[in-house]
Amino acid sequence: MSATENRSVFVVIPAYNEAGCVGTVARAAKSKIPNVVVVDDGSSDQTAAEAETAGAIVLTHLINRGQGAALKTGIDYALACGADIVVTFDSDGQHRAEDIDLLLAPILQQGFDVVLGSRFLDSGQHVPPLRLRALTRQAAVQIPIRLDRMAHASEILDGIARLRLRYCEVPTRVLYTEYSRQKGQRSSAAFRIVWEFMLGKWGK
Repeated sequence: MSATENRSVFVVIPAYNEAGCVGTVARAAKSKIPNVVVVDDGSSDQTAAEAETAGAIVLTHLINRGQGAALKTGIDYALACGADIVVTFDSDGQHRAEDIDLLLAPILQQGFDVVLGSRFLDSGQHVPPLRLRALTRQAAVQIPIRLDRMAHASEILDGIARLRLRYCEVPTRVLYTEYSRQKGQRSSAAFRIVWEFMLGKWGK
């Protein structure tokens, strides 16, 4: 009997114009977890069709609202379906389906509320965690996602600290392909993320 057999786990994958990649990502995730939700964030390509062909549950935004909004849509759906644990996963092929088990283990075996994937945990370098994470139902309900775009990642970390949730980081690998490099964030985007996050905090 697997550790997740008596727990309802959903994988949520926000996607925007990821045709050519999202199908492979969804299939890999489904090889680990049956409940895979792809949120098509107003794509103009075949993202939704490819995700559906891969067997994912597909939710669609009529317009591009941003990764934070897509993540919230997917998490809300998972919770409405009775999810006990929600795993968030990128759609560009950088995250490995094999790492899902690493995220789930601390929740299932040690009672953590949130588990964050970290690229360089083994090296001792301090870097922001990846958008690869697992949250218990309680944590997902308690942490609000109000910021629609990339600043939601900082918002989630802020919520973990503010709510004093029990969390840990686990070492995970990132697959850097030519495709993911082309889609990668520029340095200027990092400043925009911080600015959006601060505006969100000031606006509360």
